[in-house]
Amino acid sequence: MTELSINNFRSGAMLTAASGFLLIAISYLIGKEEFFLILNGNLGTIVDKAFTYITYLGDGVIWIPIAVYVLLLRKKYTVLLLGCILYSTLFAQIPKNYIFNGAPRPTKLIADWSSIHIVPGVFLNSVDSFPSGHTTTASCIFLFFCLLIPKKWIIPVGCIYLYLVGYSRIYLAQHFPLDVGAGMIGGIISVYFSLRLQNWKDQYSRKV
Repeated sequence: MTELSINNFRSGAMLTAASGFLLIAISYLIGKEEFFLILNGNLGTIVDKAFTYITYLGDGVIWIPIAVYVLLLRKKYTVLLLGCILYSTLFAQIPKNYIFNGAPRPTKLIADWSSIHIVPGVFLNSVDSFPSGHTTTASCIFLFFCLLIPKKWIIPVGCIYLYLVGYSRIYLAQHFPLDVGAGMIGGIISVYFSLRLQNWKDQYSRKV
């Protein structure tokens, strides 16, 4: 059975960390509201529609087909999968609901709605902005597959997936770039601890 690709994980994690910290740094340098407005510009009705669907690729339910794949074809890494689901949920929801509870989202913090591109038909959340849960999930899924797939193509393909999901949260006026950057970092931490769990399980199995 194919072993986990640690090199792919390291490369993917470095790209994700660089992207996440860049979003965070720019948010502090020019202001998170200003950075949001730069990235939130209207790109047309086709892009509007596309991002309303793309954003669901970071929803928690995306773990269901991944779980089916792992249980059927890569059962050895069930602990890694469960760890990713657990830790990504904790790293997204604990800060969102307890540490930064009530943190305003763009449409609540920015009074002038005329400066915000709002996609028709999209329900706009107003609080619990930090971090972006969808981006945390997408980051975790990207790095999870970096571990499972040893081919180098997974890194650019996974990055595109992560960037599209992350940007969709800004484009749909659901999150600030700061939230997206934090979500990327949360995904890295989630997969790192999940990998530790998987390694511990493998070592225990060999002893038994």
